[in-house]
Amino acid sequence: MRATVLRTQTAAAARRPGRLILTGLAILVASFVVFGTVLVQQITERTVRDNLSGTPAVTDLVIGSPGEPPPTVADVRQIRAVPGVAEAVARASAGISVGEGYLNLQADPGTGPLSTVRLIEGSYPDQPGEIAVTPRTAERLGLSVGTTTSGTGGELTAPAALTVTGVVETAADAGYDAYAPDSAVIAWARLTGVERVDLRVSADASTEVVRQRVSAAVAGQPIRSGAEVREAEANAAAEEVGRLFILVGMFVSIAVVAAALVVTSTFRIVFAQRMRQLALLRAVGASRGTLVRALTAEGALTGLVAGVVGVVSALALGYALPAVLRATGRAVSAPGLPLATAVLVVIGAVVLTVLAVLAPALSAARVSPLEALRTASTTAGRRGIGVLRLVGGLILAIGAVLAAVATISQLPKPDQSSYDPAMPLLLLVGSGALAFFALVALGPLLVRPVLAVVGWPLRQLGPLGRMSVGGIGGAPRRAAAVSVVVALGTTLISGVVIGGTSLQVLADREMALAAPTDFEVTGNGATLPPAVVSRAEAAHGALARVVPYRKVDDATLLRGADRLGAVESGYPMSDLDVAVLPSTGDLDVAQGSLDDRGPGRIVLNSWVARDAGLRAGDTATLAVATRRVDVRVVAVLPGDGPLHAGILADPADLDRLGVASAYTGLLADAAGAGEDGRTAGVRALRQAIAGSDGVGLTVLADERDRNDALVRTLVWIAVGLVSLTVLIAVVGVGSTTALSVVERVRESGLLRAIGLSRTGLRTMLTVESGLYGLIGASIGLVLGVPYAWLAVQALGIAAPLTAPLLPLAGLFVVLVGLTALAGVLPARRASRVSPVVALGTDG
Repeated sequence: MRATVLRTQTAAAARRPGRLILTGLAILVASFVVFGTVLVQQITERTVRDNLSGTPAVTDLVIGSPGEPPPTVADVRQIRAVPGVAEAVARASAGISVGEGYLNLQADPGTGPLSTVRLIEGSYPDQPGEIAVTPRTAERLGLSVGTTTSGTGGELTAPAALTVTGVVETAADAGYDAYAPDSAVIAWARLTGVERVDLRVSADASTEVVRQRVSAAVAGQPIRSGAEVREAEANAAAEEVGRLFILVGMFVSIAVVAAALVVTSTFRIVFAQRMRQLALLRAVGASRGTLVRALTAEGALTGLVAGVVGVVSALALGYALPAVLRATGRAVSAPGLPLATAVLVVIGAVVLTVLAVLAPALSAARVSPLEALRTASTTAGRRGIGVLRLVGGLILAIGAVLAAVATISQLPKPDQSSYDPAMPLLLLVGSGALAFFALVALGPLLVRPVLAVVGWPLRQLGPLGRMSVGGIGGAPRRAAAVSVVVALGTTLISGVVIGGTSLQVLADREMALAAPTDFEVTGNGATLPPAVVSRAEAAHGALARVVPYRKVDDATLLRGADRLGAVESGYPMSDLDVAVLPSTGDLDVAQGSLDDRGPGRIVLNSWVARDAGLRAGDTATLAVATRRVDVRVVAVLPGDGPLHAGILADPADLDRLGVASAYTGLLADAAGAGEDGRTAGVRALRQAIAGSDGVGLTVLADERDRNDALVRTLVWIAVGLVSLTVLIAVVGVGSTTALSVVERVRESGLLRAIGLSRTGLRTMLTVESGLYGLIGASIGLVLGVPYAWLAVQALGIAAPLTAPLLPLAGLFVVLVGLTALAGVLPARRASRVSPVVALGTDG
């Protein structure tokens, strides 16, 4: 009997491969995601190793190593004289001042296999006094092929005329890079040593023999093979990739858990549809244990097929995608063939499916033999939950609340100087896990009250809306199983969106302090010539605003005759007018208001206020040398002050303190947008400082762009990862709707018989699918906002909780739309069934 039942169930499953795949669709997607992640990691690491090394692939030997005495210029000559050396390139660099800016001059042959640059315009330097520049450098400094500029300082030992002969493309273009042969760089800066020497061995020579000869010629210098250096460089980059994929693995694990929940729900529906068949097996002598084993074997078969299809699909895409990208000119490496990992993923799919099917199998095996007398082959699912599940869910919910309270108690205090986020984050993860499993346990009880709220508008639309809401409310366990997965995805995505927005606000505040405008011009410790400020203010077409300022490095705060604070050298003070800066609105104020600034009123940053023991509203005496001014603190900034100033004072107070009227720096913004506007601003400021010794220009906007790009990249990576859970949820909604269509054939036929049109039936079933997303998204947002706030606070970065309403509303609409879309095809299938046929079926 045991073998007969097992053959019956597995044969029935094998005869209907479509339903087999549909039942295991979530496992198929999970297997695809897991194995695809392995392949993506291999592709990324191999691409990094193959393309991101700074050492050319033909380099056979590298002489010199970081931390060791560098090779000398004499060593370079001796290396080139060694028999068997085809080419030896000295890597060196020198900073030089040119007519309107600064250049980082780097040594490179420009041509040949050891070159790290690619000529895109003109010719590479081959005569003394010639240089090549990068495209961004050419734009920023107004250089072009044929332009001659003057090198006057930096590491340049004597003034020299520099002619731009070419433009070269490099891996990174900072906007101040120039290149020339190593002999020119060494001569211009009169270098006695170089960073290292890259060596290429002749085709007819032995690398090992040449290595021994070079070692004898430059005794004491470390010599590494080019492969070793490239491997070390690649390993450093691949290590970062490995860290990223640890985070990826965590989110993939969450997606796998979501897939298990979806599969459990799917099997409950499948087994409910076969209750009469299972009851007949019981009636002819099959025991409950026999049924459990047979149904578990069916689950194992489903997991095996889904796992194999998922792995094969991921492998096909993993090899096809790099090939397509390489055909378009992108340097993307192919993955390996991790057969052992593929087998493990398939085995994992089988094990996961078996674990997911156990609870539905045990429930289905309890069917009474008398159920065989039913006229329908299906049975309605249970609507409530047992006492044990209720108690367990409440315990989990209480545990989640207690862990959240413990997290809040561990958050950093406002004046806390040292903070370790490890324990709060651990408690937060524990609270989130407990909350999720509590939601799984108590979900069927939450569906009806949530549905009563979110489904109210639909019920007002008439019978069709009421039937859609009733269809979900009539099967709360099924609705909970799918909606919980949607809620998990919504919680994660909303948390990432809120956390990312909060981090962006924090980054904007920090940039408002460190880089409040696009450009800064400073005298590098001296005052600016008045002509620099006047020329900058006159450049209206290129610069939107120019804000000069004075800065003092040794201001002190007194109360009576007593000096406040422990800093002996005094605090940095500036009269920068923050009110005219475009980033003033991004500044955060811990105490007081920036609007109260004026003569006799100062603003302190947090560390000065803490060191001096002052708060907003306190009075003190501001002193520079022997001059003193009575002031009142009107505001305290939570971090550093703009341009790292500890005290912001009014210009009139600096005059009363005897500070010279000459400016020490100025800030400016580009008048135009984008790279063109920035380039025009740089050129205008270069012309303003032309001929002024010691005056430097910093492009603060570049730092701001890098910071913004980093935050955006991290947020989008995180959103992409947590979207895996949403993908599983949408798959679950589609499979659940498709299977429920079979279960409700008679109901659909009856509705059609009493006048419901095909369009109406399709609409009703599609709206039901959308309701899964509506319930899950509502629960997910309720959980996501507080957990996002806790996560931001637990990191200890003092970022404000910022909930972007428009993106969150968009997320809500997209999730509901995706889940509704998942029900379109099953709804179309249900609407095609004839009412006569539907009423004649046994369900």
